[in-house]
Formats: sequence, structure tokens, C-alpha cells
Amino acid sequence: MKDYLRINEKDNVAVAINELPIHSSLNPEPEGAAVQTLETIPAGHKVALRDIREGEKVIKYGFPIGIATADIPAGSHVHTHNIKTGLTESAEYKYEPAGAKNPKGITGTFKGFLRDDGNVGVRNEIWIIPTVGCVNDVAKAIAGVSQKHIKGSVSDVIAFSHPYGCSQMGEDQDNTRKILCDLINHPNAGGVLVLSLGCENSNLDVLKPMLKNADPERVKFLVCQESEDEIADGEKLVKELITYAGSFRREDVPVSKLVIGLKCGGSDGLSGITANPLVGRFSDRLVSKGGTTILTEVPEMFGAETILMNRCETPELFDKTVCLINDFKNYFTSNGQTVYENPSPGNKKGGISTLEDKSLGCTQKSGSAPVKGVLAYGERVSTSGLNLLSAPGNDLVAATALAASGAQIVLFTTGRGTPFASPVPTVKISTNSRLAGFKKTWIDFDAGVLVDDGCDPGDVLDELYDLVIEVAEGKKVRSEEAGFHDMAIFKTGVTL
Repeated sequence: MKDYLRINEKDNVAVAINELPIHSSLNPEPEGAAVQTLETIPAGHKVALRDIREGEKVIKYGFPIGIATADIPAGSHVHTHNIKTGLTESAEYKYEPAGAKNPKGITGTFKGFLRDDGNVGVRNEIWIIPTVGCVNDVAKAIAGVSQKHIKGSVSDVIAFSHPYGCSQMGEDQDNTRKILCDLINHPNAGGVLVLSLGCENSNLDVLKPMLKNADPERVKFLVCQESEDEIADGEKLVKELITYAGSFRREDVPVSKLVIGLKCGGSDGLSGITANPLVGRFSDRLVSKGGTTILTEVPEMFGAETILMNRCETPELFDKTVCLINDFKNYFTSNGQTVYENPSPGNKKGGISTLEDKSLGCTQKSGSAPVKGVLAYGERVSTSGLNLLSAPGNDLVAATALAASGAQIVLFTTGRGTPFASPVPTVKISTNSRLAGFKKTWIDFDAGVLVDDGCDPGDVLDELYDLVIEVAEGKKVRSEEAGFHDMAIFKTGVTL
């Protein structure tokens, strides 16, 4: 295994694959003189391949990731102590189409649950969706007593907790309602119990018109304030939902029906070398088969946004992407925050120095296909191919947003590890093999093998694609095996 990697021939830094002791010899290719490390370089961190002057751009992935704040001699550790972001609160954008091509591939099938509306689920679960946080524990209690009724093809009864649905105003309340309705309509749920307190802002009189002719066999409603024993009444309704949903059977459906969310968190210096590019190649393969992928976490596009903008298929999509970026920048600045306050402490420990450093690695999850759609927060995907979704970088909020937009599965790359789940199966892909070996109960796939000598990237892509199909056909991911099911809604306004 090589101990370091120069990602792009334009780069003036290399990334340590393993820790590089002081006086380690580096021989950058295709040009450049041999360099010796002047200090120990931690795994995942950067080392200067030549002298970098104060004020000069630091180049990684072939793009600037920041500006040197001091002279950096060749062989030195390049990190937060001698590099700063080059981002500003505003930027001018020009559409310069990169000529991204629509990949074409042979389609296939997988066994999923075909719903009456034509959508396809990869799970057949009963979901209990509270309209307000006041009834979270009631929802959990109903889910608990209903487990004994599971039969047929129904695999689980799940209660999703959240703290919202009341004491919100304007767009903030609208966002909560959109996400709740999106989840109620999600094809992974064979049946849904919508559980209301009765006096909340997002009560059933408000939500029912938004659900547009919900099938009464699939969606049941219960108002706790109108029930003498809401747990017993809820159990009865869930039992009816199980009888209905249990009749569904898996059947062959086109792979083009798959919608996969793309997300990363707890990145390290290998994220942009192993897991994220692998997921990008997966995205291209699924898109070539007529499927759909959704990339989100807009703040982690800052610094790499022009790459996505220039892959937009039309000027109209370019304009929507510019708005996507600028709206999030305005969200930051209107709350008195800088747009570049990232990466997190864990990211920095893993070798990520600036937001550009993280973003250029993150956006590789999008592959190389053209951008076909740009979605607002809570908007359902309607165009196959690669889509961009407005949502923050927070893992739980972004993963929930992907599910709400229609993703049946989320691919989540990580260099630090996390046990969290989302409303849909969340495949954890480690950027390094150490994490995969250490956290076997968290990690579903090891992309760290991509830096092993003799590893065939095509074989690793085949393995990941096969795993996703297995998950789509019912294989449980680690968080499902642990019984974890999380959701989180984007809070954007005041609380009354």
C-alpha cells in the first residue's frame, strides 16, 4: 500500500494514507523533485509537495482549498495552523456548461413493493407519524404493543419522534407539514397511522387536505384528545393497517424505480479519495439504468458549487442551483453566521482543513452525470437522474430530507463513524478500513480497500451496487439490525 497520494497532477499537496513519520521520502508524480517530510504527518492529513508561499493557493483535487497564511516549506504539514478558507459571503456565477454526458447502461430489476400509486417501496413497514411532539411517547407505546400483531410481509411497526408541529409560524411551520406529509406518503410504509393531539397548529384539519385523497385503507388517523384510550385505539388501527399492508408481496420492478439519497458526515482525509468517489461512480451507474440519485447538504457544496452548476443540463437548472446556493448563504448571514464555518472538530481531526477541502470531497458523491433537477426542502423528486436538494449538512436533518424527497435508501459515507439512522435504510460506507474493522455494528461497507495495493475499483463498485440491490430487496443495514429509526426536521424560525 502506498503511504501517500497526490490526487491530481495540479496539486501542491499530497494526502497521507498512513501516518508519515518525519524524514519520510515522497516522490510526487508526474513531476516534482523528491521531498522529505519535516514533521510527522497524521493519516488523512496533507503534506506540502513544494514550497508554498504565504498568500498562495493550496491546491487539492486540482482546485484551491484555501490560502496559505504563512510560508509552508516542502514536506510540512498543511492544516488549519497554516491555511485559511478563500470563501466569501457572496460570489458571482456564470453558466459555463461542462458538457456532462448522460450515461447509458443496461437496466435490470429488483424485488420491491409496488404501490397503488406506481411508486416502489424497499420496505413494507407500518409507520406511526405524530403531528406534534406532545404525542411522541404515545406513538412509541402504540408501536410497542402492536409488535405482536405483525404478520404477512409487514416487517416492523415504527414510531417516528420529533419535537415540532406546534408553536411554529410561517415557512417554519410549512416545512414541518411538508416533511410529515412526505413521510406519510413514502412508499417504504405499507400503512401509516397519523397520530394527532388535537389542538396543535399542524392538526388533522390542516394536514388532510395536503395529503390529497389518502387511501383510507393505507392511512389511518387518530386524535388523542378525542379518544378515551388512545393507546388501545391506536393498537386497533395499527392492527387494521397490518392486515392491509401484509397482503403486499415483493415483485420484480425496474431498477429505474430506485431513488437513492447521497450524504456524508464525519469526514476524514480519505473521504474524497475512497468512499465519496465510489458513491459517485455508483450514482453514475444507477443513473445510467434510468434510476435517480439525490445529493444534498448545501453548505458542503460551498467552494465546489461551480462544478455542480456547470453540470446543470439547462440554463434554468443553473439559475435554480445559483438560488439554492445563495439562499443558503443568505440563511447563514441573516442569522449572523459566516458561510464558511465548517468543517467540524471531527472533520479537522481527520485532516479536513477548510470548507473548500470538505466540499470538493463531498461533491464527488454526485459522480459525473448532468444535474437533472433542483429540489426545494420538502419537495418530492419527479425527474429521474441526478437531483440537488436544499437541506443543511446536519446528518439527521439531511438524511430525513432525502427520505422525504423520495429516497428509499440513503448512502452515507463517513470517516469517523456514526450509529444514527433515518426513516429509510441508511447504508454506512467507511472511508478507511480501520473504522470498518473497529465499528462492525455501525459500518455496512468498507471503501477503505480502495487504497490497498492491487484493489480493482471496478470490483469494489460491483460489490457496492450488489449490496444496494440486496438492501432494496430486504437485507437489513446495521442500524436496522440495532433497531434504530430516526427523523429530524429543519428548524428555521422562532418557537412561540
